[in-house]
Amino acid sequence: MSRYDGIIFDMDGTLWDAVESYCQIWDKTIEEFGFNKPPVKREQLISLMGNTLDRIVPIVTPEATGNKEFIVRLGENEREMMPVLGGKLYDGVEETIKKLSRTHKLLMVSNCSADGLPNFLRFTRLQPYISDTLSNGDNGLDKVANISLIVNRNNLKSPLYVGDTKGDEEACRKAGVDFAWASYGFGSARMPEYILTKFSDILNII
Repeated sequence: MSRYDGIIFDMDGTLWDAVESYCQIWDKTIEEFGFNKPPVKREQLISLMGNTLDRIVPIVTPEATGNKEFIVRLGENEREMMPVLGGKLYDGVEETIKKLSRTHKLLMVSNCSADGLPNFLRFTRLQPYISDTLSNGDNGLDKVANISLIVNRNNLKSPLYVGDTKGDEEACRKAGVDFAWASYGFGSARMPEYILTKFSDILNII
C-alpha cells in the first residue's frame, strides 16, 4: 500500500512549460497600456515562477506597480489567450497522471490566477483525473494556506506535494506536507523528501 492517500501538484515547472505563452500575454498587456518596454524574456519569468502577481508585476513592469487595471487586464488577456496558446506537458505527465488517478486522489494547488488551473485542465484534457484545485487567484491566500485548505476539505491524512521551487518546499514545510521536488522544472530545493529527475519518477515513490 502507498503511504500517501493524495497527491497535490503545482502547475508551472511541474506539469508543463507555458512560459512562452505567458510572455506573449505580458507583452500584449504592456503594449495595450502604452509602456515602452522590450519584450518580456523567458528567463525573467522563469526566475519569478512560484510568486503571486502582486510580487511579479513590480519586477516585470515597474510602471504598473499598484495599477489594479493592469492586473485585471493581464488576467483578461490570459483568459482569452491561454486556451489557445497553452503550454507543453513534460514527458510522461499524461500517462503518469492517468495511472496515479486509479489509486490516488489527485489535486492541484498553484499561485496562478483564478483561470490558470481551469485553463490548464481544459487545454491538456486532464480534467477527469484531477478531483480538486485551488489557486491564489481563487481566494487570495498563499500556498501554505491553500495546501492546508485542500488537504482538510478532501480529508487527506498523508498527502504528498509535487513542485519545483524553493517556495513550494517552504510552503510544504509550514503546512506539514511531504515534498517531492521536480528537479527538471524552474527552481531549486534544499532538502526535499524526494527528487524527481523526470515526472514518472513519482511512480517509484508511491
